[in-house]
Formats: sequence, structure tokens, C-alpha cells
Amino acid sequence: MIYHHNRITFRAGVTAEQREEGLEYLRAQGRIDAVKSFVVGKEVGGDYAWGAVFVIENLDDYWDYLTDPAHVRTIEFGAPLLESLVTYDTTDDPDPEIGEKIALLQERFAKQPGSEPLARELPSYKA
Repeated sequence: MIYHHNRITFRAGVTAEQREEGLEYLRAQGRIDAVKSFVVGKEVGGDYAWGAVFVIENLDDYWDYLTDPAHVRTIEFGAPLLESLVTYDTTDDPDPEIGEKIALLQERFAKQPGSEPLARELPSYKA
């Protein structure tokens, strides 16, 4: 399994309505077929205000998640609202090259239409 984590902080001035709409976009990502389970909520005990975790079974599903229109819509809507975003993955996959394989999928996605707002809009983004 791959646990895809998102840690986010909204920009100052983002309204409660905008924030809730952005969080609903994240919840829609949880309903992508490739996602086995998910949680979207407040981060407790960390440096970010909100977080989301998406549980994905394998690399094929990870790619399907990345390229799903719901994920792309979240980026397009949410990136302009965020001050910072950190994404990372945790996995129990025994493949010693799983980290490199995930990184390659992320690099490939970064070249896809729809991923541009991450680099263009966010003051602080780390994947």
C-alpha cells in the first residue's frame, strides 16, 4: 500500500467558504476509484493547518489517482488558495525501488497538463 500524504496551509484572506470548497475537492479525490480509503481533516500536533491521506494499493493505481480529473481539478482550484503544501508518501511495499518508482510517476505527472498551478501558484511547495 501507498499512503499519499498532503499537508496544507491556506493563505491569509481565504474565506471559510473557499477553504471548505477546497477541502471538498480533496474529499472528491478520496472518491477516485484508485483510492482505497482516505481522510481529510485538521492536522493535529504539526506545523500545517490541514491534511489529507489517500490510501492507494499499487503504482498503477497511483498513476490513475494522479491523472484523474478530480485530482487535476483540486490542483486547479486549490493551488491559488494555498500558502504551503507538502506531499509525501509512506509505503509498506517490499520493493527496494518503490521510492524511485513513485518519484518517476510524480515527475511524469509534473509534465502533464493540469499540474502547472502547483509550481506557478504556490509560494511554498515540496513533493
